[in-house]
Amino acid sequence: MYLMNSESKPHAMNQKIFSLGLSVETISVYLLCCGLSDSGTNISTKNLMGVWNGDEKALSQGLTDLEERNILRRIIFDQDETVIYHLTDLKDWKMGR
Repeated sequence: MYLMNSESKPHAMNQKIFSLGLSVETISVYLLCCGLSDSGTNISTKNLMGVWNGDEKALSQGLTDLEERNILRRIIFDQDETVIYHLTDLKDWKMGR
């Protein structure tokens, strides 16, 4: 039996992402964001580019799609114009187009 301790937190990924009709690239961006979040790493354009194996345009479009659905929220820019994001709770997602 697995017991959560006070240091454990649930994984960021929500299965609902697969039923929203998003593109494969957008879902891939979401999964990378979840992986970064779960590892305690900032979800940033810089960190995403380090693990993204597609072109920058596809990454940018995926981030835009996730922001439009309120699945991902842009929270800050740094001096190098790196954007930092935050994953939102399922209750805040925009489910329809």
